[in-house]
Amino acid sequence: MGGPTAWQDGRVRPIATLLAATALVAPLPGCGPEPAETARATSEAVLAFATAHGPAELAVTVADSPSERTRGLAGVERLPEGEGMAFLWPEPVRARFWMKDTTIPLSVAFWDERGRIVGIVHMEPCMAEPCPIYPAPGPVVGAVEVNQGWFDRHGVRVGDAVALRDR
Repeated sequence: MGGPTAWQDGRVRPIATLLAATALVAPLPGCGPEPAETARATSEAVLAFATAHGPAELAVTVADSPSERTRGLAGVERLPEGEGMAFLWPEPVRARFWMKDTTIPLSVAFWDERGRIVGIVHMEPCMAEPCPIYPAPGPVVGAVEVNQGWFDRHGVRVGDAVALRDR
């Protein structure tokens, strides 16, 4: 041990320094359609969590086009263990998620400008409206969706630090 950790020497940067995309999960009732996209645009990254039980990592797809942000994980029938989808906003927002046309149970963790998890919510599939809305507990700059149970299995809790790095 002895040397600086990845968190200390800058190899893993706080989320707040990497915010380059805006994200929505799915259009909420009353929202208009997103502009048409000609190409599917996503980027791959690793989301690192500093927990009381040690580090945990999640391979994430970062939605970086309006259609991907709107689609989120809707229609996905299987999400491999250790993978998720990250949604980033360039400034704090009052994010709201819903599970319309999402077929697998998911959990979402929200984080603030300090790169700290401020809430974790468990969401159930919904195929017909009205679908429940799952709001963040306050203004957030990021969220990540994973299979239900992933956060518990890896000891990820409210207050833990989050950082994003290239894969």
